[in-house]
Amino acid sequence: MQMENFAPFMFGALVFIMLIGFPVAFSLAALGLACGFFAIEMGWFPASFMANLPLNVFGILSNDLLLAIPFFTFMGAILEKCGLAEDMLDSMGQLFGTVRGGLGYSVIIVGFILGAITGTVAGQVIAMALISMPVMIRYGYNMRYTTGVLAASGTITQLVPPSLVLVVMADQLGRSVGDMYKGAWGPSILQVLIFAVYTFMLGMIKPHHVPGIPKEARTMSGAQLWLKCLRGIIPSAVLIFAVLGSMGGLPFMKSAIATPTEAGAMGCVGALVLAAIHRRLTWDLCWQAMVGTMRLTAMVVFILIGSRVFSMVFQGVDGARWVEHMLTGLPGGQIGFLIVVNIFIFFLAFFLDFFEIAFIILPMLGPVAEKMGIDLVWFGVLLCVNMQTSFMHPPFGFALFYLRGIADTLFKEKRIEKPVLSSDIYMGSIPWVLMQVLLVAVVIFVPQTVTVFLDKEEKIDIDKVKIEMPAEPQLEAPAAPEPANDASDPLKPADPAAADKAAEDEQKKIDELFNKK
Repeated sequence: MQMENFAPFMFGALVFIMLIGFPVAFSLAALGLACGFFAIEMGWFPASFMANLPLNVFGILSNDLLLAIPFFTFMGAILEKCGLAEDMLDSMGQLFGTVRGGLGYSVIIVGFILGAITGTVAGQVIAMALISMPVMIRYGYNMRYTTGVLAASGTITQLVPPSLVLVVMADQLGRSVGDMYKGAWGPSILQVLIFAVYTFMLGMIKPHHVPGIPKEARTMSGAQLWLKCLRGIIPSAVLIFAVLGSMGGLPFMKSAIATPTEAGAMGCVGALVLAAIHRRLTWDLCWQAMVGTMRLTAMVVFILIGSRVFSMVFQGVDGARWVEHMLTGLPGGQIGFLIVVNIFIFFLAFFLDFFEIAFIILPMLGPVAEKMGIDLVWFGVLLCVNMQTSFMHPPFGFALFYLRGIADTLFKEKRIEKPVLSSDIYMGSIPWVLMQVLLVAVVIFVPQTVTVFLDKEEKIDIDKVKIEMPAEPQLEAPAAPEPANDASDPLKPADPAAADKAAEDEQKKIDELFNKK
């Protein structure tokens, strides 16, 4: 085998082991080591190349930016378990519920707000499904719409800052986390609007699918209801502005006063304060949050190590050059490259988690995108929008698995009258997946959706550049020295008139001598 053919072989083996179902982190490490020793045996690179692997891995793990992952995870876990979702859904449901599709609007809005303060899909989908699914079924909402809106609203958290995916994207692409967060605000707001428009159109076309609840079902109204809504939203908004604003992650902010790690630590303190405000801060809650944070952080670290082992060997056999030649030769330039990459990510998300895609695939695609002149912040946000669908794909979407489990639990507890069919869960997700794909297309063809909130780069027109050199100071000729006023020197008289008088006197003396003779 020639080394030119080994990179495609490694990529095919990567796809194969991921389909087996064995944990990806260990599969990647094993594949990378096996291919590395084979390459040494074939003489494609020396054994010292693999000897650098431990230092390489330790160098990756010493990145301070990765500390933001456990901080944001702990913050999300605390907020997920402190009852914030319950309070928001209850108040929003009563506020919008009487409007046609009002419960759907409340789920979408609360999903957006919770996504901005928790950042965890699993907890968000489970919490919203436990609270909203029985209410929506009780008031006659269409089952497929109910399951679809609950799953889709939970996945918004992957895109809304402070998303963990955006932290990983920034690390892998070498860009600022604050810039990633700024770029994600446009698509995340647009995603909420698309979901809301779909709900409105469904209410116009099929009003019986999204009926309004009767006003008699409200337990609160007027100022009391608004006060409860604001009590849930305002503290959360303060936390969002404090965390994202301190790291420059809000639109139109041009400076940051804290690193992502410091902002995450501050967010943890804020989450504990919010839990205390809701009177639900207990040792058991903190323990569960710490266990969940430990598990997610360990998973991320092992995936990062395994992907680093594989990518190092892949680079050693010129895999990056093979990927570059394959992708830069696509028709359509940048647009063609983006379309093909997003189709590839879309289907890869059927089998891989977003962390796995970010650590394994992104290091291959990032350098190619940069060489093609694509803004890497735009590229990272675009892939993040695409990876939302990884939670919604039938039949492997994790959000659908969570809904399946919650629906069974609700039926066993007799909180819903009839079981939810798997066909309703899977078929209900399809319109929402299509809306997420629509957002991908919008971001590709309208990049301003990402760049509108980013700092404008100063562009310099080289043709208009003028270089002006400062004029050199003119050296003045030295002034002629004034004649010295030296009376003792007969050749340098002090006064020209005196010199003329002396000459006349001398001439008279000569004439007198001549006359005497």
